[in-house]
Amino acid sequence: MSRIVVQAFMTLDGVVQAGGGPDEDAEGGFPYGGWQRGYDEGDVIELWESRTEALLLGRKTYEIWAGAWGVWPEDAEGLVGEFTRRYNRVTKYVASRTLTELGWRNSELLGDDVPVAVARLREQPGGEIRVWGSTELVRTLAEHDLVDEYRLLTYPLVLGTGKRLFAEGFPFRRMTLVESRTLASGVVITVYRRDPAPADG
Repeated sequence: MSRIVVQAFMTLDGVVQAGGGPDEDAEGGFPYGGWQRGYDEGDVIELWESRTEALLLGRKTYEIWAGAWGVWPEDAEGLVGEFTRRYNRVTKYVASRTLTELGWRNSELLGDDVPVAVARLREQPGGEIRVWGSTELVRTLAEHDLVDEYRLLTYPLVLGTGKRLFAEGFPFRRMTLVESRTLASGVVITVYRRDPAPADG
Protein backbone atom coordinates (compact mmCIF):
# COMPACT_ATOMS: atom_id res chain seq x y z
CA MET A 1 0.00 0.00 0.00
CA SER A 2 1.27 3.48 -0.88
CA ARG A 3 1.11 6.45 1.46
CA ILE A 4 -0.05 9.99 0.68
CA VAL A 5 2.35 12.41 2.36
CA VAL A 6 1.75 16.16 2.39
CA GLN A 7 4.86 18.29 2.89
CA ALA A 8 4.74 22.03 3.42
CA PHE A 9 6.82 25.06 4.26
CA MET A 10 4.54 27.12 6.51
CA THR A 11 4.61 30.38 8.47
CA LEU A 12 3.36 30.70 12.05
CA ASP A 13 0.01 31.89 10.72
CA GLY A 14 -0.25 28.93 8.36
CA VAL A 15 0.68 30.58 5.05
CA VAL A 16 2.21 28.23 2.48
CA GLN A 17 2.14 30.46 -0.60
CA ALA A 18 5.30 31.18 -2.61
CA GLY A 19 7.92 30.42 0.00
CA GLY A 20 10.53 29.66 -2.64
CA GLY A 21 10.68 32.88 -4.65
CA PRO A 22 9.01 36.16 -5.63
CA ASP A 23 7.74 34.81 -8.96
CA GLU A 24 6.56 31.46 -7.67
CA ASP A 25 2.91 32.36 -7.00
CA ALA A 26 1.73 35.98 -6.86
CA GLU A 27 -1.96 35.06 -7.04
CA GLY A 28 -4.15 37.47 -5.09
CA GLY A 29 -1.41 40.10 -5.17
CA PHE A 30 0.68 38.13 -2.65
CA PRO A 31 3.60 40.44 -1.77
CA TYR A 32 5.93 38.14 0.19
CA GLY A 33 7.18 35.62 -2.35
CA GLY A 34 10.46 34.06 -1.21
CA TRP A 35 9.77 34.44 2.51
CA GLN A 36 11.40 31.06 3.19
CA ARG A 37 14.84 32.20 2.05
CA GLY A 38 17.54 32.80 4.60
CA TYR A 39 16.54 29.93 6.87
CA ASP A 40 18.60 26.76 7.20
CA GLU A 41 16.60 23.52 7.09
CA GLY A 42 19.64 21.27 7.42
CA ASP A 43 19.37 17.99 5.53
CA VAL A 44 15.74 17.26 6.33
CA ILE A 45 14.41 18.03 2.83
CA GLU A 46 17.07 15.86 1.20
CA LEU A 47 16.16 13.00 3.54
CA TRP A 48 12.42 13.33 2.96
CA GLU A 49 12.73 13.65 -0.82
CA SER A 50 14.91 10.54 -1.02
CA ARG A 51 11.73 8.60 -0.13
CA THR A 52 9.58 10.11 -2.89
CA GLU A 53 8.24 7.46 -5.25
CA ALA A 54 5.67 9.68 -7.02
CA LEU A 55 4.32 13.23 -6.94
CA LEU A 56 0.68 14.21 -6.57
CA LEU A 57 0.05 17.81 -7.64
CA GLY A 58 -2.75 20.22 -8.31
CA ARG A 59 -2.82 22.07 -11.62
CA LYS A 60 -1.22 25.31 -10.41
CA THR A 61 1.60 23.58 -8.55
CA TYR A 62 2.17 21.25 -11.49
CA GLU A 63 2.59 24.18 -13.87
CA ILE A 64 5.00 25.92 -11.49
CA TRP A 65 7.07 22.76 -11.06
CA ALA A 66 7.00 21.82 -14.75
CA GLY A 67 8.41 25.25 -15.55
CA ALA A 68 11.21 24.76 -13.04
CA TRP A 69 12.19 21.19 -12.18
CA GLY A 70 10.84 20.08 -15.55
CA VAL A 71 13.30 22.22 -17.51
CA TRP A 72 16.29 22.67 -15.22
CA PRO A 73 19.44 20.69 -16.20
CA GLU A 74 19.77 17.30 -14.57
CA ASP A 75 23.55 17.70 -14.35
CA ALA A 76 23.30 20.78 -12.11
CA GLU A 77 25.40 20.59 -8.97
CA GLY A 78 24.09 19.72 -5.54
CA LEU A 79 20.47 19.28 -4.55
CA VAL A 80 19.11 21.09 -7.61
CA GLY A 81 20.51 18.41 -9.90
CA GLU A 82 19.59 15.59 -7.52
CA PHE A 83 15.99 16.73 -7.14
CA THR A 84 15.65 17.49 -10.87
CA ARG A 85 16.71 13.96 -11.74
CA ARG A 86 14.35 12.47 -9.17
CA TYR A 87 11.34 14.58 -10.13
CA ASN A 88 11.86 13.87 -13.82
CA ARG A 89 12.04 10.13 -13.15
CA VAL A 90 9.04 9.62 -10.86
CA THR A 91 5.44 9.66 -12.02
CA LYS A 92 3.61 12.96 -11.57
CA TYR A 93 -0.12 12.50 -10.94
CA VAL A 94 -1.99 15.71 -11.71
CA ALA A 95 -5.43 16.81 -10.55
CA SER A 96 -6.89 19.25 -13.05
CA ARG A 97 -10.29 20.11 -14.50
CA THR A 98 -8.80 22.13 -17.36
CA LEU A 99 -5.57 20.51 -18.57
CA THR A 100 -5.87 17.99 -21.37
CA GLU A 101 -2.16 17.46 -22.11
CA LEU A 102 0.90 17.35 -19.87
CA GLY A 103 4.30 18.26 -21.28
CA TRP A 104 6.51 17.18 -18.38
CA ARG A 105 7.61 13.61 -18.93
CA ASN A 106 6.11 10.82 -16.79
CA SER A 107 3.05 12.95 -15.98
CA GLU A 108 -0.50 11.57 -15.85
CA LEU A 109 -3.88 13.23 -15.41
CA LEU A 110 -6.01 11.71 -12.64
CA GLY A 111 -9.30 12.20 -14.44
CA ASP A 112 -12.63 13.62 -13.34
CA ASP A 113 -12.98 11.77 -10.01
CA VAL A 114 -9.80 12.70 -8.16
CA PRO A 115 -10.68 11.09 -4.78
CA VAL A 116 -11.45 7.73 -6.43
CA ALA A 117 -8.25 7.89 -8.51
CA VAL A 118 -6.11 8.75 -5.47
CA ALA A 119 -7.75 6.02 -3.38
CA ARG A 120 -6.76 3.53 -6.09
CA LEU A 121 -3.18 4.82 -6.15
CA ARG A 122 -3.04 4.52 -2.38
CA GLU A 123 -4.12 0.87 -2.55
CA GLN A 124 -1.29 -0.05 -4.92
CA PRO A 125 2.05 -1.37 -3.65
CA GLY A 126 4.65 1.36 -3.40
CA GLY A 127 6.19 3.99 -1.22
CA GLU A 128 5.47 7.62 -0.55
CA ILE A 129 3.36 9.67 -2.92
CA ARG A 130 4.40 13.23 -2.16
CA VAL A 131 2.11 16.26 -2.23
CA TRP A 132 3.72 19.72 -2.37
CA GLY A 133 1.74 22.96 -2.43
CA SER A 134 -1.64 22.25 -4.03
CA THR A 135 -3.79 23.62 -1.19
CA GLU A 136 -7.08 22.93 -2.98
CA LEU A 137 -6.03 19.35 -3.71
CA VAL A 138 -4.92 18.81 -0.09
CA ARG A 139 -8.32 19.94 1.11
CA THR A 140 -10.06 17.53 -1.26
CA LEU A 141 -7.84 14.68 -0.09
CA ALA A 142 -8.53 15.56 3.55
CA GLU A 143 -12.27 15.62 2.93
CA HIS A 144 -12.02 12.00 1.78
CA ASP A 145 -9.55 10.95 4.51
CA LEU A 146 -6.78 10.21 2.02
CA VAL A 147 -3.84 11.96 3.72
CA ASP A 148 -1.65 9.55 5.69
CA GLU A 149 0.91 12.05 6.94
CA TYR A 150 1.64 15.78 7.17
CA ARG A 151 5.29 16.87 7.32
CA LEU A 152 5.51 20.52 8.21
CA LEU A 153 8.38 22.96 8.46
CA THR A 154 7.10 25.98 10.38
CA TYR A 155 9.10 29.18 10.04
CA PRO A 156 9.29 31.86 12.76
CA LEU A 157 7.50 34.64 10.93
CA VAL A 158 3.96 35.95 10.46
CA LEU A 159 2.77 37.28 7.09
CA GLY A 160 -0.89 38.02 7.74
CA THR A 161 -1.94 37.19 4.20
CA GLY A 162 -1.66 34.39 1.65
CA LYS A 163 -2.91 30.89 0.96
CA ARG A 164 -3.10 28.70 4.04
CA LEU A 165 -2.71 24.96 4.22
CA PHE A 166 -5.43 24.58 6.86
CA ALA A 167 -7.82 27.32 5.80
CA GLU A 168 -11.24 28.09 7.28
CA GLY A 169 -13.56 25.13 6.81
CA PHE A 170 -10.79 22.53 6.52
CA PRO A 171 -12.28 19.14 7.47
CA PHE A 172 -11.97 17.87 11.03
CA ARG A 173 -9.36 15.17 11.50
CA ARG A 174 -7.45 13.87 14.51
CA MET A 175 -3.72 13.39 13.93
CA THR A 176 -0.96 11.79 15.97
CA LEU A 177 2.30 13.69 16.49
CA VAL A 178 5.21 11.38 15.69
CA GLU A 179 8.10 13.85 15.46
CA SER A 180 8.87 17.34 16.69
CA ARG A 181 12.19 19.15 16.76
CA THR A 182 13.53 22.66 16.42
CA LEU A 183 16.44 23.58 14.18
CA ALA A 184 19.04 26.18 15.07
CA SER A 185 17.45 28.54 12.53
CA GLY A 186 14.20 28.52 14.54
CA VAL A 187 12.39 26.35 11.99
CA VAL A 188 10.23 23.75 13.74
CA ILE A 189 9.78 20.32 12.17
CA THR A 190 6.59 18.46 13.01
CA VAL A 191 5.30 15.24 11.55
CA TYR A 192 1.69 14.13 12.06
CA ARG A 193 0.19 10.81 11.02
CA ARG A 194 -3.40 9.93 10.38
CA ASP A 195 -5.22 8.85 13.52
CA PRO A 196 -7.21 5.68 12.76
CA ALA A 197 -9.97 6.77 15.15
CA PRO A 198 -13.14 8.14 13.50
CA ALA A 199 -12.84 11.81 12.49
CA ASP A 200 -15.81 12.78 14.65
CA GLY A 201 -14.89 10.50 17.56
